[in-house]
Amino acid sequence: MTFLRPAFLSRSLCTENLQKLPNKLLTNETEQRCRQILSKNAVPQKASAGVLVTLCTAGGEPAFLYTLRSSKLKGRHKGDVSFPGGKCDPSDGDVIDTALREAQEELGVTLSRSTVWGPMKPITDWTGMVIVPVLANIGCLEGLSVNPNPEEVESLLTLPLSLACTSTSHGYTCFRHRGRYAYTLPVFQLPGHKVWGLTAMMTDSALSMLFPGSYRSALSGLRTR
Repeated sequence: MTFLRPAFLSRSLCTENLQKLPNKLLTNETEQRCRQILSKNAVPQKASAGVLVTLCTAGGEPAFLYTLRSSKLKGRHKGDVSFPGGKCDPSDGDVIDTALREAQEELGVTLSRSTVWGPMKPITDWTGMVIVPVLANIGCLEGLSVNPNPEEVESLLTLPLSLACTSTSHGYTCFRHRGRYAYTLPVFQLPGHKVWGLTAMMTDSALSMLFPGSYRSALSGLRTR
């Protein structure tokens, strides 16, 4: 299958007015609500990989933390913007351990399970891998002794939550197959980079959970044909 990816389309699929967002974006109330929701998710026994969907505070502002994967890596995902994550290891107790271990290997910082809010809904990719995103808030980025692994990570990138919820940073990509519409995925714009694919889906899902009353997902309300 060959899918065509057109250019980034900026359409108002999410919050247009930042005043609709809560004044304090990552409150204790928000955390407890999300933890309660995530506690109901059943983690598949045969999960293939775990990904840490990393919330943080950067420059005093709540944000997502991404890694820019090294161009030295092999495979189709080198140079992509991603959350820390990777395949499950037999030594991992569960997929949360996988996500935390991978974050430690990529970011060079040890994170406790207390930072984890819970597992999100699994995603199955085109190869059949079952990937479990794990939502976590790692706290103040400047207060962490982050030491990214240069073999895996080229640089760290952040996207403030307030910017993620604007049409200038958030749009969608329509994929076509044999001249016909196939599916739509969200895309987020960073300075000099775009967040595509599964990482964008995880970002979109996290925002929908964080701001259910003000964030409109790019995956909702779209006509399929």
